[in-house]
Amino acid sequence: MRVLIIGSGGREHALAWKISQSPLLKKLFCAPGNPGTAQVAENVPIADTDIPGLAEFAVREKIDLTVVGPERPLTMGIVDEFESQGLRIFGPSKKAAELEGSKIFAKQFMERHRIPTARFKVAETEDQAEKILNAGVFGFPLVIKAEGLAAGKGVFICPNMKKAEETIQAIMVKRQFGEENSRVVIEEFLTGREASFIVISDGTQVQPLVTAMDHKAAWDGDKGPNTGGMGAVSPSPFITKELFMQVASSIIFPTVTRMLEEGRRFRGVLYAGLMLTDQGPKVLEFNCRFGDPETQAQLLRMESDFLELLLAAVFENVLSRKVRWSASVAGCVVLASGGYPLCYETGKPISGLDNAESVPGVQIFHAGTKVENRTLKTNGGRVLNVCAIDADLPAAMDKAYRAVSAIHFEAMHYRRDIGCEREEGE
Repeated sequence: MRVLIIGSGGREHALAWKISQSPLLKKLFCAPGNPGTAQVAENVPIADTDIPGLAEFAVREKIDLTVVGPERPLTMGIVDEFESQGLRIFGPSKKAAELEGSKIFAKQFMERHRIPTARFKVAETEDQAEKILNAGVFGFPLVIKAEGLAAGKGVFICPNMKKAEETIQAIMVKRQFGEENSRVVIEEFLTGREASFIVISDGTQVQPLVTAMDHKAAWDGDKGPNTGGMGAVSPSPFITKELFMQVASSIIFPTVTRMLEEGRRFRGVLYAGLMLTDQGPKVLEFNCRFGDPETQAQLLRMESDFLELLLAAVFENVLSRKVRWSASVAGCVVLASGGYPLCYETGKPISGLDNAESVPGVQIFHAGTKVENRTLKTNGGRVLNVCAIDADLPAAMDKAYRAVSAIHFEAMHYRRDIGCEREEGE
């Protein structure tokens, strides 16, 4: 098979790494890719948002399957365009991807179908937002979310009125996330443990992946601003078999079924970001693509043919393939540029990768890197994903941090508590 992966981050490197192991594969491309994907695929200089260019390439190269990594092309309708040209592609349609593309749609969808989530109000204008805050509907702390995609950075926990008003100003007046994302969702703050529950759906059936837990906050102890993810472990230490079944029955199955009933058949990756509260699991957000960095940890544990599983979902029989998982534990530490997720510099030389990769059980995925004058340099906020697998979590994280200690670039930042006991809160 000839396969095209769309995207350029750590998730896409992990997808390429795993798909490259399939005996079904004849040729693998990645658009636009990064220096890591170039190790296992042929990089193609086409932006992940250039849908006409990607479709033209897929036709010309006789691509048998396209796998979409990031959310933006999905919400732009890449699946609809590819399918209109008879191209096989893994991912949800534009209408289905609205579960991630619109926080307002997602919250209202959950409210309509009684899928457990935090209580919320939608504000279309600054005046409406101020009225909701002044009415004390939720008390403090509360959460304010910018509508639409915001690269994982549009969620703000507000401990008091001052912070809430500043957030409203930033989103609704200063348009920090753009004109189309100037509406907000204001919701109650949930406490508990976070978990990521990710399944592959063919539109009617689902194949759950092993559980994972990510670490969103920029600093140790879950402090600082939200990021796209600073690390992950799999399995989640907080999801029991009973809780797994509860999430599947009260959240995942109803979501897939109700989306189908609403004419939004969901075929692709359904990712439920959860808070495990005293009242049961509740949805913080839905994503419509593989997690990043959860995927990196999960795929280290997958023992079966990943490409076969994706094809089964595309052919609408996702349960026809048995998925085998290692009983080992995997962890991932994200190495970021200093200042991420706010202001940061790029172009810093990276050293020590060879020594890091020599640690047994370690796999490094490139996220924001580039090669310039034969030197590997930083090229983004999240730069490298240092992952490891071992019999238990302490052993896996010890390996990962040993590898991290061998890597250097100027102002390198990472959390030192990935996989540790976490504080409660959203």
